[in-house]
Amino acid sequence: MPGTRKLGRVTASRLAMLRAMVTFLLEKGRIETTVTRAKEVRSMTEKMITLGKRNDLAARRYALAFITKEDVVKKLFDEIAPKYADRNGGYTRITKIGPRRGDGAEMAIIELVENKKK
Repeated sequence: MPGTRKLGRVTASRLAMLRAMVTFLLEKGRIETTVTRAKEVRSMTEKMITLGKRNDLAARRYALAFITKEDVVKKLFDEIAPKYADRNGGYTRITKIGPRRGDGAEMAIIELVENKKK
């Protein structure tokens, strides 16, 4: 169930970290993080993209309350969400890349899926 991982942090710190990671993923298109964080970021990012597909004022305000940068919200509603208009979920991909050198944590790359033109 999404949202149940504590990630070794108190609630406020965890939500701030996840908001920042979702914002950065929508801004850059891909990030490198641990597998458990990537799984949490995936669920929240997909919810934000689904909001962007709704494209009404309430959805935009909800996205502005979660995403930390206004220009990323504009990008979400103007560029990212229309790209996935014909897709019912599965907007992100997690690729495992092996253990981190320092502590051996399993690392992954999470990225937005590109639609293939036929």
